[in-house]
Amino acid sequence: MDRVAVRGLRARGHHGVFPREREQGQTFVVDIVLGMDTRPAASGDDLSRTAHYGVVSEEVVAIVQGEPVDLIETLAQRIADQCLKHDAVQEVEVTVHKPDAPITVPFDDVTITIVRSRG
Repeated sequence: MDRVAVRGLRARGHHGVFPREREQGQTFVVDIVLGMDTRPAASGDDLSRTAHYGVVSEEVVAIVQGEPVDLIETLAQRIADQCLKHDAVQEVEVTVHKPDAPITVPFDDVTITIVRSRG
């Protein structure tokens, strides 16, 4: 399976379990890796036979900016579900970064990575 990756998508969302997170929001960063067979698109140099990563990126940002959820696990699942709506995408790896998570000790990042496939 071939892979198309988009890394570092940034959007402001209001996800989290604490009232401050819901009220003030924070930046989330998302990486997606789309698993698909790119041969049909490549053989005809045809965008319609692959997943348009620009469109997928816009959809991911819209989810992050959209309806708040408590858990980044839920956010990652919503993103994966949307990516799999594209016919060419057979598998997706989603990493959601929450670099401003409300943790009281020094840290660089909090992430969750999920892999989902058709079936």
